Amino acid sequence: MRTDLFDFELPEERIALYPLEPRDAARLLVVDPRAGGLRDLGVRDLPDLLEPGDALVFNDTRVIPAALDGVRVREGVTAKVAFNLIKRVDGTRWRAFARPAKRLEVGDRVRFGHANTSCLLGALDATVASRLDAGEVELAFDLTGDELDRAIAAVGEMPLPPYIALKRPPGEADRQSYQTMFAAKDGAVAAPTAGLHFTERLIAAIDARGIERHTVTLHVGAGTFLPVKAEDTAGHQMHSELGSIDATTAAALNAVRARGNRVVAVGTTSLRTLESAAADDGRLGAWAGETSIFITPGYRFRVTGALMTNFHLPRSTLFMLVSALSGLETMQAAYAHAIQHGYRFYSYGDACLLFPAAETG
Repeated sequence: MRTDLFDFELPEERIALYPLEPRDAARLLVVDPRAGGLRDLGVRDLPDLLEPGDALVFNDTRVIPAALDGVRVREGVTAKVAFNLIKRVDGTRWRAFARPAKRLEVGDRVRFGHANTSCLLGALDATVASRLDAGEVELAFDLTGDELDRAIAAVGEMPLPPYIALKRPPGEADRQSYQTMFAAKDGAVAAPTAGLHFTERLIAAIDARGIERHTVTLHVGAGTFLPVKAEDTAGHQMHSELGSIDATTAAALNAVRARGNRVVAVGTTSLRTLESAAADDGRLGAWAGETSIFITPGYRFRVTGALMTNFHLPRSTLFMLVSALSGLETMQAAYAHAIQHGYRFYSYGDACLLFPAAETG
């Protein structure tokens, strides 16, 4: 499909730079193509919009402080370079976006954290192992394993998306606000942002309603949120991400669907994990591996009965995904409504609850 079909104009003031407090105070736009119309509600209304026996599926990945400010050292000449870690290659190496990448050559040494602390834990060195396309490099760090993880945590900042990071620096508060309450497994370099809206109070209401809660894992990569630059969606190559679902969760979700209830993905990352793990008939089993699933209109959803998600960037793979679920015209109308009625967009913004345009599996 033509990429420009997924374009729209978003006024800059609609981009949320900070989250609301409390988290569940966000607005919720309900989009149900089969029922017709749009409903302006709040995240706290979510339990009443689902049925007892439905299941919410959360992503339990934990965001690491993957934004690193470094100093390149080459023959005694230094230059500042910023990095956003994208994907772990092995125990010592990470792929990363570099800004500006033109300052780097293979073999360059990069120093992190040395100016901020005299503690060895707050200092980290790496070598540029290779230069890749689109401003990416591979960094080979001097540390490995747990030592490397601790050093990154000490010198790094939360990797706020560019539409926030270009307007304000990350703060100490972002270490909490850019992390969901379900975060348990280190590995993401971007937050599964739909999960940011949940609080203990909202969870208590969900439980009281008789709605099940389950978790899957997808270590979110920065590439997920990039606009599609190809003129046609067929020319776009997705970054792969590591995910998993255990046998107990798979069996529980199979039972939900078998009795006629819905599996409701909280976030596009949970949805992509479920759809990657599902067999053609929609049944789930234990699964672990990499996925580069790219969902566009025409995709047949195997497991997902509804999706709670934030509002996404124009021309992004995520706007294509929601258009596949609820229909392109429906989502174009929903986003126009959200812009007109002052909804807050992107990672720290409001949410929507999307139902499919046709019955799933």
